[in-house]
Parts: sequence; structure tokens; C-alpha cells
Amino acid sequence: DVQLVESGGGSVQAGGSLRLSCAASGITYRSYSMGWFRQKPGLGREGVAAIDSDRAGGLASYSDAVKGRFTASIDDAKNTVYLQMDSLSPEDTAMYYCARGLWRTHCSTWRAITYRGQGTQVTVS
Repeated sequence: DVQLVESGGGSVQAGGSLRLSCAASGITYRSYSMGWFRQKPGLGREGVAAIDSDRAGGLASYSDAVKGRFTASIDDAKNTVYLQMDSLSPEDTAMYYCARGLWRTHCSTWRAITYRGQGTQVTVS
């Protein structure tokens, strides 16, 4: 079975940091982009960050809203994707989801998501 399991969300004050983790199992995740999107109440999916597949170069890219503050990474040995979030602001409050799929690097959005996790809540006050 394919599983993406997020952890690391929580409540933090503005200016603080959190690190989200996504443990992946049952998939060959390097063959697709791996990353994150978020969803705020009443709004649609918002791409946050992703790491391209190895075939596409394996580089990380970010939405303008988080560029310079968030860092995505993959630990191959642990089959885990991370999102380090620094300088958090209340505008970052959302449910964050780990995802695997096709990421549009040029506009920092997900073209298609084949797998997603259950989400982890991030609240910044």
C-alpha cells in the first residue's frame, strides 16, 4: 500500500519555525516530484514547494509566498520528505499536505497529484 504520513505540525508564534516530515512508503518517489501543498479554510489547494524527479534534475522549487523562508529536502535513507519552515507568519496558517505527482516548476503549482497524505495543521499566531 502507498502511504504518505505527515507529522510536525502545530502552533507557533509569528517569526517562529516548524519542520514538517512526510514518511513515504510503497512508492518509488524519486520518479515523480515530491513536495507539499497547503489549503486554507474555504480556499483551494496552494502549491508550496516540491523537489523534481531525478529525471527532471531533482531540484527544489518554491512558490513566491514561501521562497526564502521554506526549504524542502529529501532523506533517501529514511524515505522521508521534509519542509523546514522559518520566519512563519499568520498567513502561513493552513493544513499542509505531502504530495507526489507532477509539479510545474515555472509557476510553482501541482499539475496532478497521484498521492497525498492526510495533512498536518500549522497555526501561526
